[in-house]
Amino acid sequence: MRDPNVPESLEGWWILHRMFAFDRCAWDDLSAKRRARIGSQAADLFDHLKGRNEGDLALCNLTGHKGDLMLVHYARTYDELAYLQMLVDKLELRSLLSPRGSYVSVLELGLYDATAKIHADLAGRGLTAHTPEWIAAFDEALASQAENPHVAPRLWARIPQRRYVCFYPMTKRRGDSDNWYALPYAERAKLMNEHGKVGRSYHGRVTQVISGSIGYDDYEWGVDLYADDPLVFKKLIYEMRFDLASARYAQFGPFWSGLQFSTDQLAAFLAGESVPLLSS
Repeated sequence: MRDPNVPESLEGWWILHRMFAFDRCAWDDLSAKRRARIGSQAADLFDHLKGRNEGDLALCNLTGHKGDLMLVHYARTYDELAYLQMLVDKLELRSLLSPRGSYVSVLELGLYDATAKIHADLAGRGLTAHTPEWIAAFDEALASQAENPHVAPRLWARIPQRRYVCFYPMTKRRGDSDNWYALPYAERAKLMNEHGKVGRSYHGRVTQVISGSIGYDDYEWGVDLYADDPLVFKKLIYEMRFDLASARYAQFGPFWSGLQFSTDQLAAFLAGESVPLLSS
């Protein structure tokens, strides 16, 4: 974007969340032979999608009335997300799944600090903004961020294999009195740094995946949290509510939470049994 008021970002996996209600009564009315066929077909596809180098898949047993099953797809391209959606819709199991929600986004690493440093560095080198030389230098500096050995793995990390999952979308407010996008760049950067300190204080206890959804869905970001203790979600999100970036400027969408399970545990989920711990 190369605008000094707009923080740059790096993008990785395209992400699709799909939430469904599962008709367990209709499932129980099917013959054992048909249940076995439907379950095996779905398990084969899910296992294939989980094991690919070009993407990933998570299955989540949702808790609460909003749904029963959440699928989280990772793909290298936007086109691939559409293809994965069609593959799932062709399953016989799909006739027993009623859509309850979905979310489209792309894994994103925000570069507030790096963007400011790139602009300052180019100005210090005496380059005139938006000249061909300046644009080439800017793009080279941004590309170097993607090649950073501490950054690149985060863009293409697999879905965290942790027991509990929480997903929610959020937006920065653009009201008459509280407009995030009208704040000076330095102030936004300061607020985001303070916001990030809270998240970093939970390092090891929760794994966060932030994805951008401006232009793809109803909110501006999607947030996935993965942990081994569901209480961590409440602690982290509650504490974040007190920093100014959230307290004054954040607006949240619906929350979805549940238990992640492995593809080889699909039969237990369909049977209404307690979903075991993730397989290693």
